Amino acid sequence: MQWGRWRRSQNIEDRRGMPARGRVGRVGGLGLGGVLLLLALGYFLTGDPTSLLQPDTGAPIDSPSPAPRGTPGDEDAQIVAAILGDTEDVWSRIFTESQRRYPPPTLVLFSDAVDSACGLNSSAVGPFYCPADRKVYIDLAFYRDLERRFGAPGDFAQAYVIAHEVGHHVQNMLGVFEMTREQRARGADPNQLSIRQELQADCFAGVWGHYAAARGTLDPGDVQEGLNAAAAIGDDRIQRRTRGQVTPETWTHGSSDQRVRWFRTGLESGSLRSCDTFAAR
Repeated sequence: MQWGRWRRSQNIEDRRGMPARGRVGRVGGLGLGGVLLLLALGYFLTGDPTSLLQPDTGAPIDSPSPAPRGTPGDEDAQIVAAILGDTEDVWSRIFTESQRRYPPPTLVLFSDAVDSACGLNSSAVGPFYCPADRKVYIDLAFYRDLERRFGAPGDFAQAYVIAHEVGHHVQNMLGVFEMTREQRARGADPNQLSIRQELQADCFAGVWGHYAAARGTLDPGDVQEGLNAAAAIGDDRIQRRTRGQVTPETWTHGSSDQRVRWFRTGLESGSLRSCDTFAAR
């Protein structure tokens, strides 16, 4: 992946090494210990934390100290800044073509735990997007787990992670989150809604990858790295590895085949219209 050719985003907050000061909220009715017990389901790519994290009516979370903003100097963060910058350029172009303005998300680098408008989250939940503050959060240590635990190495696998979370931001800007909240309120199956929302974010990640490939900035094997990452974190594969059995009724992100299918759909089409996972059967 020729990330050196991509513009570096300045929309980054570097909170690495800064302590998180908020309280742990309730996640699916459980405390943080319960989240860790459900690691197999929530570890990777938590798309909409508000679907799991219930608002706490107690004292508000303390505001974190101001974090340095801009492009950090270390190479790991430079790669992240390049990926984020390229997603900004691609989605700005797509939104402009449909006469919309694309307000880019802020990406927050953190270590161990982080405060967000969606509550206090541990690194154990993996990268996530918080629609309440329009920020993507990632502990870069996750990339080591992506390679070692999930068997998905490579820089384009890392790019897929960020592009997926940015895909959730795109959904937020298009009103998808509001639509799913309304459907939940009307009694729709929350797990099925979550799966369709996650698969659409996979497709949107593929749309970004389509444009990166069209500009000749991907290397041979990059696309396969992304597809391998999508397959590695399917609910069925994670459940089989951690529980020894697959229970589809508990899925929240989709099977390996589904995730690969929709990521590939975005890669091949480069079109938002191809990403209507809510209408697909």
